[in-house]
Amino acid sequence: MRRVLVLVSVLCAVLVSLCACAWGGADEGGGRPPGAPTGVTAAAGSATSVHVMWNAVSTDHGVRVYEVYRGPTKVKEVPGSAHMVDVTMLKPSTSYAFTVRARDTEGRLGPPSRAVRATTPAVAAADRSAPTRPGGLRGRAVGSRAVQLSWSGATDDRAVVSYDIHQGDTKIHSVGGNQTATVVTGLRPGTRYSFTVRARDAADNLSAATGTVRVTTPGTDDGRGTAPTGFRATTHREDGAHHLDLSWVPPRTDGVVVEYEVHLDGRRATSLVYGGSAPRERATYSFYLGPENGAVHRVRIRGRLPDGTWGGFSTERTVTTGARD
Repeated sequence: MRRVLVLVSVLCAVLVSLCACAWGGADEGGGRPPGAPTGVTAAAGSATSVHVMWNAVSTDHGVRVYEVYRGPTKVKEVPGSAHMVDVTMLKPSTSYAFTVRARDTEGRLGPPSRAVRATTPAVAAADRSAPTRPGGLRGRAVGSRAVQLSWSGATDDRAVVSYDIHQGDTKIHSVGGNQTATVVTGLRPGTRYSFTVRARDAADNLSAATGTVRVTTPGTDDGRGTAPTGFRATTHREDGAHHLDLSWVPPRTDGVVVEYEVHLDGRRATSLVYGGSAPRERATYSFYLGPENGAVHRVRIRGRLPDGTWGGFSTERTVTTGARD
């Protein structure tokens, strides 16, 4: 009887140990997944599309992608630097529910956001008439990181379903056709921005753009907070020519920086765009300099931030071809 009790005690201890290891491994090795996105909104963009937006999720390892779901089905996946998407190929006169989930750079998927609903309008047959151009676009800074825009409503032979807001050449937001004002957030202090607005009807006909309004956010931004850090530059010789080798730590921003611009001797020399997952810890890049020995070059780099503006320049480095090849 004593032997049986001893065996039972040993088995219980082993099971407890295994359970503790399993829970500890998941907690310590994997870490916490991202939280649920907040501020999720959905608005019909046309009879066959819905514009979904959300706030950025803050996480220790950064967000790699956001996954957008229509009901239980994943319909879109966008980079972590994006906080909006147009879900297309929908049915007219139909109500849809959307949720958003964040997946971090370690592959962990966070919980879904609260569900938001949008109903697409009916489509008008053979509607080829675009809305009129919205007018009177005005803008003013609201603090150092937001701009309020307002405009005069457009008209359409049927109805204006939505307004698209563009920052430069990029669509950054969409609001319902009954709105003639919005607030653009996530901007930088001391930065000049350009905005235009276009109207869209249920058949996806798009109006001409308003005139451009330019707004400068108050405050100062010397670029140091948005510049790549740990910037290094060396050269190597290969196939009879010298190449410049760069490495840097990407700026810590709300989203992933996927585009960089390299300046050589005070001028833009080249740029690079990451088509897949952009590095978040240390990035590297090399390009051709030429065959000349002893050439002295100054080099620095900057990234295009998720808000569409260029961040600050890194520390400038000086290299001499052949010095350490």
